[in-house]
Amino acid sequence: MALSFHPIRPLLQTGSHLSSRLFSYLGLGIGVLLLLCSIQMYVNIQQLLGGSTPRKDGYDFISISKTITNETMGQLDKNLFTAEDIKELSSKPFVEDVSPLMANNFRFQISGGSLVPFVSDFFVESLDDHFIDTLPPSFHWSEGQQDVPIIISSDFLEIYNVFAPGYGLPQISEATATQLALQLILYYPNGNREVFQGHVVALSDRINSIIVPKSFLGWANQRFGATGAIRASRLYVKTKDANNPDFLNFLQQKDYKINKDKTKFGRVKQVMQGIFSGLGIFGLLVVIMSLMLFSFYLQLMIARSRDSLQLLLLLGYSPQWLSRKVSRQFIPVYVIVVLCAVALTQLMHWAFHHFAMFDRPELSNWLHWSVGAVAVLLIFLSVFTNYRMVKKLLYRLHQV
Repeated sequence: MALSFHPIRPLLQTGSHLSSRLFSYLGLGIGVLLLLCSIQMYVNIQQLLGGSTPRKDGYDFISISKTITNETMGQLDKNLFTAEDIKELSSKPFVEDVSPLMANNFRFQISGGSLVPFVSDFFVESLDDHFIDTLPPSFHWSEGQQDVPIIISSDFLEIYNVFAPGYGLPQISEATATQLALQLILYYPNGNREVFQGHVVALSDRINSIIVPKSFLGWANQRFGATGAIRASRLYVKTKDANNPDFLNFLQQKDYKINKDKTKFGRVKQVMQGIFSGLGIFGLLVVIMSLMLFSFYLQLMIARSRDSLQLLLLLGYSPQWLSRKVSRQFIPVYVIVVLCAVALTQLMHWAFHHFAMFDRPELSNWLHWSVGAVAVLLIFLSVFTNYRMVKKLLYRLHQV
């Protein structure tokens, strides 16, 4: 026949320590609330700021360069990237791939022909094809070919359309830009020149320059260039998250310059994550202190009920059975405290979603599953901690 705990419960003297219980429950509730709110806000930050940069196939492509100061002006050895710099950057776990953006080392002019009558000194660059966002099949060149495919930045076309009316030049659309017959004028160091035909095959939203095939620029630098070795002044980095704090910290330590529009939320994200991580740690400490306070209450309760419990043990009651029964009476309180904290967290998240974020589609109306998982874990942790404490104290009484 199963033993009942109801006749035994009055033997446990608990009334004089009501304040200890209330303070421990209140502290537990506040700690759980802080911890759960911190977890949910951390998730909210990830969802709001995690997709702030344009991505392709789940990756960000970011251009970086070395910061030029008054002290390093004119010092190419300090302002250009070395092979060691590229190797170090490629070895980082937050970097998937790196491509140097090579530029021309000779004088280069571009002419719009008869439709757009202007001639301007400019620059061209090249990089690995898989870093280019719009790569048509025609973007290739071989030696002896007079026609050179070109990819230009969409920003360049926009800038041209802004200043063109002031110079009496026609504004052009994207469709017209891809049909223009351009002239590429390449100069030797002695002033002689060769002319190539160029045509725009695509516009790029990612790369803010004029891109030509690597095969063409490599050949042209050797043929027309005045210097031998060529080093890149810019690198394109392929990363899973341009706002990764480790990535941003590395760039800051190396004094690398990055397009701040690509990572404008990175620092905010890093600070906010630090704040809510700190609140979460503080909430966890409050939970631990509450459990410790409640353990003191249990020790006092068992000390005051020492004679009654020793008598029950002498009558044959098992310490394990008594431990389980004594601990079980506090389970409803723990469940209620944690559920109240979950309900308050849900209410605060709902208010944040609807009134602070104005129903942003990135956020859900409901708490993240991790919040519920932590709440269940805290209930089991509280019950297990008290059971172990009571069991330890009763076995100690049993051995006396």
